[in-house]
Amino acid sequence: MANRSLPEGSLPPDALPERDLATLDIELQHEPSDPRLDRFLAQRWPTYSRATFQKLIRGGRVLVNDEPVTNPSASVHQGDRLLVMLYKRQPLGIIPEPIPIEVLYEDEDLIALNKAPGIIVHPARGNPHGTLVNAVAYYAEQLSTVGGPFRPGVVHRLDRDTSGVILFAKSDEAHARLARQWEDRTVEKAYVAMVEGVPQLDADVIDQPLGKDRHVREKYAVRRDGTGLHATSQYEVAETFDGFAMLHVRPRTGRTHQIRVHLAHIGHRVVADRQYGSRDHVTLQEIARGRADHDEVLIERQALHAAALTVRHPRTREVLHFEAPLPEDMARLLQALRQWRRPAT
Repeated sequence: MANRSLPEGSLPPDALPERDLATLDIELQHEPSDPRLDRFLAQRWPTYSRATFQKLIRGGRVLVNDEPVTNPSASVHQGDRLLVMLYKRQPLGIIPEPIPIEVLYEDEDLIALNKAPGIIVHPARGNPHGTLVNAVAYYAEQLSTVGGPFRPGVVHRLDRDTSGVILFAKSDEAHARLARQWEDRTVEKAYVAMVEGVPQLDADVIDQPLGKDRHVREKYAVRRDGTGLHATSQYEVAETFDGFAMLHVRPRTGRTHQIRVHLAHIGHRVVADRQYGSRDHVTLQEIARGRADHDEVLIERQALHAAALTVRHPRTREVLHFEAPLPEDMARLLQALRQWRRPAT
């Protein structure tokens, strides 16, 4: 049920710059020693094979004097202009987009944001724009280049439907020093998770290796077959309800989907987690068991929020602590649980 459309402020398709095909362009200044088109092209641009040029010619991607030539054995001569349109499109790069962001802290070295749920951190396959990076590129005058052209400033990531604190580096030096803290596991991360069921223990450590799921490419799983990577999550029960609980979770490692997989593994799936749970949304009447005077969707994404992050400033070494308040959908779910699912006393 979740809305998967691009966030507010994303540019519409007709406002995006054209993605021109990569081209090879030459005007023959002399009569070629071998006038056959495919052989001439392969000699002129030996990076590509003659077979590649034959395929391009037959596909109408080679123009001679602005006209497509589809016969590889056609001849070319002095004065002819050749244009070859390759298959690979040139990348767009990062397009700054006026997507609203909530800045928690900013200085000359870094930016801390409260990421909204539903927005991808950086462009990926099938998502070339409308990401948090596009938004930050519009807002900031400078971002680090360590992550490459499509991940400027990205020090760490949050899942698309996870909200909360996220950092971006403005310089390569700041990026390297922040990234080292993640590598050394000195960063303190605190999450709030709403889960199905109530854990038997008020607090515990989940120490289970994680790796790719054997059957679903996009998923991760506990892997004890030697292929999993070490992963540890500590949780404390913050509040309990009839059939649900609110947990404070501190991951000690940073594996992909770590909290979601760990909690599902112990039988307490994150509420409305479409990948690892049994539902993709929760309504008021579900929580109220039909007793509410109206119905509404309370949440339609995984109820997981990066509530706090503590790092050392990359230049001054000062301890920085960032907090992001519970987002509206999780606050709405919590309010409904407190009203309708108070545990029996």
